[in-house]
Amino acid sequence: MTTADERPPLRRLLPLALQHVLAMAATPVSTVFLIAAPLRLTPAQASSLLGAALVLSGAGSVLQSLGRWGFGARLPFVMLPGGAATALFVQIARDHGPAVASGSVLLAAALLLAVTPLYGRVVALFPPLVMGVTVLLVGVSMVRVTTLLLTGPGGSAAPGALAAAGLTVAATLVAHLLLRGAWRQCAVLIGLAGGALLTVATGLGTLTPAAGAGVSLPHLLPYGAPRPDLVAALPLLLFSLTSLAEATGQTVLNSEVPDPGRDVPRVARADALVSLFGGLLGTPSMVTSSENIGINRLTGVRSRFVTAGAGCLLIAAGLFSPLSRLVAGLPPAAVAGAALVVYAVITVMGVEMLGRARAGEAPDTLVVTGLALTAGLLPVVAPGLYGGFPDWVRPVLGSGVVAGTLTAVVLHALLTATRPRAAANGDAGPGWTRPPGRPPHAGLTPPPPPGADGCPP
Repeated sequence: MTTADERPPLRRLLPLALQHVLAMAATPVSTVFLIAAPLRLTPAQASSLLGAALVLSGAGSVLQSLGRWGFGARLPFVMLPGGAATALFVQIARDHGPAVASGSVLLAAALLLAVTPLYGRVVALFPPLVMGVTVLLVGVSMVRVTTLLLTGPGGSAAPGALAAAGLTVAATLVAHLLLRGAWRQCAVLIGLAGGALLTVATGLGTLTPAAGAGVSLPHLLPYGAPRPDLVAALPLLLFSLTSLAEATGQTVLNSEVPDPGRDVPRVARADALVSLFGGLLGTPSMVTSSENIGINRLTGVRSRFVTAGAGCLLIAAGLFSPLSRLVAGLPPAAVAGAALVVYAVITVMGVEMLGRARAGEAPDTLVVTGLALTAGLLPVVAPGLYGGFPDWVRPVLGSGVVAGTLTAVVLHALLTATRPRAAANGDAGPGWTRPPGRPPHAGLTPPPPPGADGCPP
């Protein structure tokens, strides 16, 4: 496997960079549709937003790969609109307007820049159990939002819209099952294209690309001047803090000699800088992605110049207007079907994260997880539950992501603070034991997982 600083010859660099682009392209495209449908953007507005997402993804990938002045880790990273960040952007835009959502992106980026010197302390607030709760609630909340795209304000969907969404889900599933390698990583994009073609062919929807051709620049302030609102921005502010923990894992995976204390702040600063431009161009927060790490291992090429080349290709694609204008005209119901797949996967990722986190925790974390999920699901299953509360309280308690994450942070901190005393008294839970000779302050040993003794679970 090559090192990060090796520069392949151009004849090898271009196809390797194109492979990264194929694996990345689905995310900015799907991000734009996840935003455009609920905000009722015109095809021209969606086209401009897609151009902005591609350009920022490319610029961020170049910055992370080459790194300058403490921005960017100089590692083979790529940058994309964050999946959870997109969900939170849409939620804020629906509740408070897109200008407030853009202002929230700016606030979250500023907060991330401010806390990078305190990296170690911030990460300690968001252990894997808290992050699992957050990701699970993001997925559930956005599945509900996506169903509203199909039902509309009336609460019931037209059979044709459901059929079009079903065709897109089926096409995505087929692509995921039959394709391999980089093509399989593009299953959402391929499924969206296949679902759209089937929708148009069966008369369930129409393709309405925006007018125009040639090269065009993204529009500055597409929703008007951003309006910062601290209360409305709380979901994205929390996300910006949790992204430090995610960046830590990605950096360890992608670095030959991991030094999180040095590299993670550089990753975070680059994310924040590009997100500031995203707030001005109408995109959600941009985050460094681990999508390309699998390609690095598959090809054996870890060169940061390859990911920088992929960034340059993405910038060119974002400025090439006909591509974005065609994609912006896909049928909304097909887009909703692709969105359901994306958010279903995010939900399952949250479940998996919780499973891995609880495997290394004491049994009493079950209560923390249950209460945090309950706090987060209450506003999802009963949207009007906090309608009688003051205006400054409703955005906090009424956001499932914010309510659940804050509950998880507080309860996990209390549990961690009280656990040493419980362990010293031998009350950590059934199955937890203290090995012979271990002093009380050293804590207990967790019970073996199911099947660890050689017996089936």
